[in-house]
Amino acid sequence: MNLCTLINFMDKISLLGCGTWGSAVSQLLAEKGLTVNAWQRDEDKAAKMARTRKHPNLTDLVFNEKIVFTSDLKDTLKNADIIILATPSHSIRELIPGVEFGMKAQSIIVNLAKGIDLDTLMTMSQLIQVESNIGSDQIVSLYGPSHAEEVVRKLPTTLVAACPKNTTSKTIQELLSTDVLRVYRNKDILGVEIGGSLKNVIAIAAGICDGIGYGDNSKAAILTRGITEMTRLGLVMGAKKSTFSGLSGIGDLLVTALSKHSRNRYVGEEIGRGRSLQDVTDNMDMIAEGVNTCRAIPRIIEKYDIEMPIANSVYGILFENKNPLEAVKELMTRDLTAEKR
Repeated sequence: MNLCTLINFMDKISLLGCGTWGSAVSQLLAEKGLTVNAWQRDEDKAAKMARTRKHPNLTDLVFNEKIVFTSDLKDTLKNADIIILATPSHSIRELIPGVEFGMKAQSIIVNLAKGIDLDTLMTMSQLIQVESNIGSDQIVSLYGPSHAEEVVRKLPTTLVAACPKNTTSKTIQELLSTDVLRVYRNKDILGVEIGGSLKNVIAIAAGICDGIGYGDNSKAAILTRGITEMTRLGLVMGAKKSTFSGLSGIGDLLVTALSKHSRNRYVGEEIGRGRSLQDVTDNMDMIAEGVNTCRAIPRIIEKYDIEMPIANSVYGILFENKNPLEAVKELMTRDLTAEKR
């Protein structure tokens, strides 16, 4: 299906959540000639973006005229062909009833949220299915190493569109791909979502290393053993090992753990410097998803009976006031073993 056919087929695209990443994706679609109905929960913020055509956290972005802002959720969702979920992961559950009510029989949901539901320990696509009658073949999770700040500047970026049904992911792949944005397909949506969610926790660990003042050796160890923990969880949950070597695994981990744009790395770095989690998050304009995902770590470890020492140490530092230096010492003095994958 060529782009002209896709544009004619899609009468309505709805975006839920006007954060930086959702806004970057909507801009990309608008520049292709598609009208995007963008829902912002706060009426005043929606009106301001409509008036100024600017985003408060993306200085390089001037919104395309085909992006229509609104705070009316019901109107945004009505008869939508594609619904893009770009809110924080903890908000997805409350949006599902409205999404299900508004969508057509053949609508596609594109999930951008990265996280684990704290009540069920499910990924976002699993949660959507359990809380609705929406089938797995209608849900695509769009993940990968992608800072909105770079996408709006049209710097080359790669993503993965994950869905068990190849034709569905191919539709999103063709819709979004440009000469500066390349989208791959993957049927292993579970592995893609686990990688994209857990990497935020490991990125906090990498940031803590920076904040303490450790060097490249320490960070390399965190990232290497961190991807092992991500893969370990994925395998026991039924994901494919190869997925964690891809864009939503090692790719997304690297960009989140190393970049100046990363909110999760920033949280870790500030905590490593001695600030409290409360102080750091209270003074942030945007949400670091890894903090919320980390809350689920002890229950994940218990449920699946696996070892995740780095992720568990991050939990201790964030929520149990464990001293970062002591946490590192505990990691370094664990029982000596063979290098396990």
